[in-house]
Amino acid sequence: MAEPPIIDVRGASFGYADRVVVTGVDLTVRAGETLAIVGGNGCGKSTLVKGLLGLNDRLAGEVFLFGQPAQQFHRRHLLGYVPQRHTLSATASATVSEVVASGRLPLRGLFGRLRRSDREVIAHSLDLVGLGDLARAEVDTLSGGQQRRVLIARALAGEPAALLMDEPTAGVDVANQEVLAEVFDRLARRGTTLLVVTHEIDPLAAVLHRVVAMSAGRIVYDGPLPDFLDSPLAGGIGHGHHHDPPPPASPLGFDALASPPSPRPGEPDH
Repeated sequence: MAEPPIIDVRGASFGYADRVVVTGVDLTVRAGETLAIVGGNGCGKSTLVKGLLGLNDRLAGEVFLFGQPAQQFHRRHLLGYVPQRHTLSATASATVSEVVASGRLPLRGLFGRLRRSDREVIAHSLDLVGLGDLARAEVDTLSGGQQRRVLIARALAGEPAALLMDEPTAGVDVANQEVLAEVFDRLARRGTTLLVVTHEIDPLAAVLHRVVAMSAGRIVYDGPLPDFLDSPLAGGIGHGHHHDPPPPASPLGFDALASPPSPRPGEPDH
């Protein structure tokens, strides 16, 4: 029998409390796929991804993760989440390796000691994002692009089957966007499923299988990248448009670990 999709959304609506932001979504993501979710500010991209992760309210429809109803699925580490962040906060001191090690928490528990196998996963995650030589560096000494890669490595340390990333190239200069593109290519070639919320198609174009475009809380396109680029929907997407700055992160971005707090009712979407 074929493996079930990693994500299977059927007629779902998501929002905050009783405020519907995303409605009538049907979306299937299979293992090994790479897709971008695009659209203008306020269209519901981030609300959709947070809904898949259980970080806001599902107000209608069904969500299945790895073939199980989302409310019965407990292996949340299989969905690695990389939140939108410009930098990791400098309010607390930590090395790159220590930040990435926090990605092991869902597997070993808050008080579990790092085993040799954990350290091997951490080192491999850093190598995948090209930061193996900076494992002992303080995170607040890194560039914004390098810090973004630290967050990706932290998610990879949980050994996920899929990575869900919110605006990974926003606020990153062209040189670091190219480095991130190499990281995405490396992940895609090893079979990692990638779902990326983005305003910028260009850095991801080489690895994308699909584009999902949203407008006014609905999916208005779901198909191949070339067809999307030939459509009117592509106007303004992928040509250097950046997201508005996100709200400040908590120290080291630890609010984005396995069970981050749900957004406040009425929190704006991007």
